Amino acid sequence: MFGYALDDHVELRPLAIEHARALFEMTDRSRDRLRKWLPWVDAVTEINDSVNYIKGAMKQAADNGGFSAGIWVREELAGTISFHEIDWTNRSVSIGYWLDQHFTGQGLMTSACRAFTDHALMRMGLNRVEIRCATANHRSRAIPERLGFVLEGVIREAEKLPQGYVNHAVYGMIQSEWKRMR
Repeated sequence: MFGYALDDHVELRPLAIEHARALFEMTDRSRDRLRKWLPWVDAVTEINDSVNYIKGAMKQAADNGGFSAGIWVREELAGTISFHEIDWTNRSVSIGYWLDQHFTGQGLMTSACRAFTDHALMRMGLNRVEIRCATANHRSRAIPERLGFVLEGVIREAEKLPQGYVNHAVYGMIQSEWKRMR
């Protein structure tokens, strides 16, 4: 199975069906925090919802349309990171991510996003990586900012969450910029 070590204790690995319980439990533990930023959280009510997510991610990877990985810290699932649907015509992709509340503030997601961005732009030959975050989600926005992504604009009322619509900050990185920064 594919694995990509971020350091001696942290690895990115594809999610498999046997990870469904850990994924569901992580979602459930972080539900109150995640609900504020992610619209799908309330729809995940049982382990089978996590099984279905993993099956969808596996199919997307098999179809060369995207990729999802678990972030593993000392063999414990700490979060997920994904390439959303890859636009092969325009050679672009967006990255989505979230962490279990017990693993925030350790630089894990910045490292994972760096690895995913590098993989997209340098190994897959894509030209553009995008990250969108709710404008008020300062912790999530800090990740593309630390990595040198450019804030390209704000999309008003881009996503409906339980508390109402939120605006999205759109960050972009293009291959030529990434090469200069490496």
